[in-house]
Amino acid sequence: MRYDAARTVRARLIAPAATALLLAVTGVLPPLDANAVAGPTAATPGATQDWPQLRGPNADGISPQTGLLTAWPESGPREIWRVPLGKGFSGISVVGDRAFTMFGRQGTYLGAFDTATGAELWRLRIDEMYRNSSGDGPRSTPTVDNGIVYVISGRGNLAAVQAESGAIAWRHDLREEYQASGPNWGFATSPRVFRDLLLVEAGGPGAAMLAFDKRTGEEVWRAAGDPPGYSTPLLVEIGDRQQAVFFTGRRIVGVNPNNGVLLWEKPWETTFGVNAATPIFVPPDKIFVSSGYGVGAALLRVAVDDVFKVETVWHTREMKNQFSSSVRVGDYIYGFDNSILECIELIRGERMWRARGHGQGSLLYADDHLIVLGDRGSLTLVKLSPGEYLQVSWAQVFRGRTWTAPTLADGILYLRDEQELVALEITEP
Repeated sequence: MRYDAARTVRARLIAPAATALLLAVTGVLPPLDANAVAGPTAATPGATQDWPQLRGPNADGISPQTGLLTAWPESGPREIWRVPLGKGFSGISVVGDRAFTMFGRQGTYLGAFDTATGAELWRLRIDEMYRNSSGDGPRSTPTVDNGIVYVISGRGNLAAVQAESGAIAWRHDLREEYQASGPNWGFATSPRVFRDLLLVEAGGPGAAMLAFDKRTGEEVWRAAGDPPGYSTPLLVEIGDRQQAVFFTGRRIVGVNPNNGVLLWEKPWETTFGVNAATPIFVPPDKIFVSSGYGVGAALLRVAVDDVFKVETVWHTREMKNQFSSSVRVGDYIYGFDNSILECIELIRGERMWRARGHGQGSLLYADDHLIVLGDRGSLTLVKLSPGEYLQVSWAQVFRGRTWTAPTLADGILYLRDEQELVALEITEP
C-alpha cells in the first residue's frame, strides 16, 4: 500500500506526542567544532575498492584508496584500454570486475564492461534516445546494490537491472505514471539506496520525491510537488534521526526516508531550476549547498530541539557549482566556481585560492590529491593544499566535451567523453 506523506503530516500536527520525535533550534549559532570539520582519514584495512554509485562509496567524491601515483609520466597515466561508447554524460559505477554506465546510440542503453579489458559484456535498451540542444544521451549515473543496477534515463524511465545478466527486474515510467515533466535538460538525478528502499527525485505533481521497494519496485511513499532539480538525494543522520536530503528545483529539504514526512526545508531558487550539485554533509548538523547562475554557496545548520529548523551559517557568491559537485577535505571545500577551480574555507566560506584552465570541470579526492577532469578532456593531478594551487601533473585524455566526473576503483581511473570510455592505471608499480 502506498504511504501518503501529506496525510501523515496532518495527523502529526494533531498528535502532541508525535512532536517529541522531532528536534529543534537553540537560537544561537555555535562555531564549528573540530569534529564537525574533521576530514577523511587513511583507508582502513578492508576498505571498499568499488565505486558503486554517483560520487563513490560514501557519495562524497572521496576515494579511500592509497598507494596512488604522486606524479604521472609526461605522457600521462598508462592507458589500460579505450573502447567506443556513445552519447551522454552518465557516470561510471564499478563493482567487482564490472563497470556500468549508460550511453546513447539510436536509443538509451545501460552497458556492462569488463574492467580488465573494456570488453562489453552486455547492453540493455532502457529507453528511446534522449535528445537535447545541450547534449544528447543519458545524464544519470547507475547505482549498484546487491547485484542490481538502478538507472534513470534522460526521459525519466527508471529501471532495475540484474548486474550479472542485464535482465530487467522491474521498471517505471516516471512521466507516464507520475506525470513527471522532467527538468529542462533531462533527468540527471541518480537513484539512492536506503536500506530496502530506492529513493528518487521525480518532480511530478504530489510526487516530487518517491521511494520504491528496491526488490520489487512497488511504490512505498510519495511526497511534495516541487519542480524537479538535477541533484541526487543525500543520506545523513542529524539529531539521531536518519534523513534523506533532496535538492529540488526550488528548495533543499530533509525528509524521513522511511515515509517521506517533511522534517525541514530551506528555499533555494536558481535560474531555470538548476539545482544540480549534490549537497555535502558536515557532521554533526551542517550541510554545504551550492548552485550556479549567480546564486553561490551556503553552509546550513539544521538545528534540533522540539522540531527541526534550518539556519544559514554563511552564504557566499564564491563556489557557484553549476552542475559539478564539490568535495570536502578537513576544513576546506574544493570545487568549481562556474569554470574556475576554487578552494574555500569551511568555517566562514572565505576563498583560499583559484585556478583557471579546467573549464567547467569535475573532480574527486584520493590519497592527498585532487584528480581534476577538465571539460575538454584534460586531466590534472593537484597536490592537496588549502594555501595554494599545486599542480603536479597534466595529460590530455580526450579532445571532446567531458562533463562526466571521474571514477576511481581498485587503482584504476575511469573516464568518458561523448564517444569513448577509458581506463587509466594510477597506482604505484
